[in-house]
Amino acid sequence: MEQLNGIPVFVEAVEAGGFSAAAKKLNLTRSAVGKTIARLEERLGVRLFHRTTRSQSLTEEGRFFYERCLRAVEEIRLGEALLESGRREVRGKLRVTMPVIFGRQCAAPILIRLLEKHPGLELDLSFSDRVADLLEDGFDLAVRNGPLKDEADTMTRRLATQRLTVCASPAYLEKHGEPLSLDELPEHEGIVYGKRDSHRTWVFPTPDDPWRTVLPRTRLRLDDLDAIRDAACDGIGLAWLPCWMVRDHVAAGRLRQVLKNVTPVIFETHAVWPKSPVMLPKVRLAIDTLARELPPFME
Repeated sequence: MEQLNGIPVFVEAVEAGGFSAAAKKLNLTRSAVGKTIARLEERLGVRLFHRTTRSQSLTEEGRFFYERCLRAVEEIRLGEALLESGRREVRGKLRVTMPVIFGRQCAAPILIRLLEKHPGLELDLSFSDRVADLLEDGFDLAVRNGPLKDEADTMTRRLATQRLTVCASPAYLEKHGEPLSLDELPEHEGIVYGKRDSHRTWVFPTPDDPWRTVLPRTRLRLDDLDAIRDAACDGIGLAWLPCWMVRDHVAAGRLRQVLKNVTPVIFETHAVWPKSPVMLPKVRLAIDTLARELPPFME
């Protein structure tokens, strides 16, 4: 049991982002947290944190140790969840990762409203288009768009279905004409989603080919879907975006949907969480709420 001394404080210091924040969470002094970490480091014979006068960051050994400790702490949290499963109150910190735009505009508002109904719940929401490793990165839940990888250590549930559309501003279409088929797309300017030296290809289901890749001329690459939509509104080129993102702009006349005769791409949004004998009540609450409040077919 002596080997467990200091580990909860260490895990909290990592999750809280520093000794001071951990001290507030644990109702301890910053000095007490620092001394506990120092004793743990002395016992292990390694330095877990790089320390400056204002901040602390994990060393490589600290990051390795945290990943292992977190699994043990999660087992303890699971035990607590089993005891609390018959109670109505949902408590504890829920860490969720989600895509930037979909998360910010669709998923996060739904989850944040849970705080009012559940005073014991804490939310830690991370917005990133990177696919996080739930176990390694310490997330309880992920919201993911598109095809899922086959992961033996996770569970999934479909939350919603989305549809993509090609659109452009009336000014662009007046100047360059409207594409009437996929064959005409390469003759047009496009605004594509991309990071570094790669970009997302435009694909369309066709009778002859399950996935036909077609891409317009590309001189503007952006890594933010809102920025792509805004550039399309400014007449820069065609954009390929989820329908729900452009619905209001189409209604207001700032954008027009094109290629309506082409079968659109349909993709699903899923909740993904680590496989466990019992689902934590906070995770079940979040998934059930998202499944209930997200429109089944988003367009």
